[in-house]
Amino acid sequence: MVVIKEVSAKSILDSRKEKTILVSIKTATGKTFKASSPSGKSTGKYEVKPYKKSLEEDIIAIKQFKDYFSEEILEEFCDLNRVEDILDGHVGANTLFAFESAVLKAIASEKKKEVWELVNPLAGEAKKLPRLVGNCIGGGKHSNMEGRKPDFQEFLLIPNLKSPAKSEDMNKDAKERAQFSIKKKDKNFNGQKNDEDAWMTSMNEKEVLDTLKELNIPMGVDVASSGFYGRRKYHYQNPMLEREEEEQLLYLGNLIKNYNLLYVEDPFQEEDFENFAKLLKKFPNTLIVGDDLTVTNSKRLQKAIKTKSINAIIVKPNQCGSLLEVKKVCDMAKENNIKIIFSHRSGETDESILADLAFGFQADFFKCGITGKEREAKIKRLIQIEKSLKPKTD
Repeated sequence: MVVIKEVSAKSILDSRKEKTILVSIKTATGKTFKASSPSGKSTGKYEVKPYKKSLEEDIIAIKQFKDYFSEEILEEFCDLNRVEDILDGHVGANTLFAFESAVLKAIASEKKKEVWELVNPLAGEAKKLPRLVGNCIGGGKHSNMEGRKPDFQEFLLIPNLKSPAKSEDMNKDAKERAQFSIKKKDKNFNGQKNDEDAWMTSMNEKEVLDTLKELNIPMGVDVASSGFYGRRKYHYQNPMLEREEEEQLLYLGNLIKNYNLLYVEDPFQEEDFENFAKLLKKFPNTLIVGDDLTVTNSKRLQKAIKTKSINAIIVKPNQCGSLLEVKKVCDMAKENNIKIIFSHRSGETDESILADLAFGFQADFFKCGITGKEREAKIKRLIQIEKSLKPKTD
């Protein structure tokens, strides 16, 4: 059992060199456990706020609540409800996620188990590992470059392999090959990378998809359409044109057909359950993925299920903060045959617990970039899990 004796928090820098939170807990055995939270840039308006008022005030709040935990005994994943009872309404989602992650690490250490075993002890028997989803070329809010860039936020490679280790090798090799193709087609390209360590280019989405098609790996896009939607139209900059909702539906349908897209995330703005549903009805074999639409929120997911708007959902634990809510979302998705995609954020840390959560909750996909040390830390943890499942041979 775990009894928390000391709690502290401080700010650290994420991969964008912006501040995020690191929470530390010290248990009665004298051991210290730490966890940090990522931070998003392209955020849905229905996400829980990352901090109650500010990062600094959340740090103060955590320290003020340290005595409240001294009498609590934490032994199982479900004991996180005690943490949430104490912190409810006093800190934001980033802080709650980091705190709960540190608690899970402490319980796992005490019980000599892996974190994923606390989430789901049967995951080891199932041995189902998520497919990697890697951001190869970027645009939108994640690409801070002057001049033209793709309006879509992410262009993704999704190897059809069961092994994360083999998928990582395939994606890294493909990303290098993509670099040479971009150089040939984009005279402005000089190897620059964006927030998620994806290539930045001045090409538009069709030109990018033409480039990635050459790699012969299943492809996807994160349209992140809320980022360029306004006044009932989608405002494209490359080339500059406006598409009404029906035109957006037609355009995305053509892209799915012409490029055989496996995966389309946030094809419409975050309120538009209706057009999500229309696209899914036309392309039931393509993953129509909700992120800004659903923001790891069981009520939003329930609405998406009722309206038949999606067949896949992004799970970002720090969108809601509560790992109990994450469990509720995952359970609801499984009950309704909706694929689960655990995802990083654009501002990442070297925290790797996301891999344990993805495996524990038996996610179908793991969206975590391709390169960059903060992203590779999570992929390497998933590969460690993969290796631990293999039978030992002499």
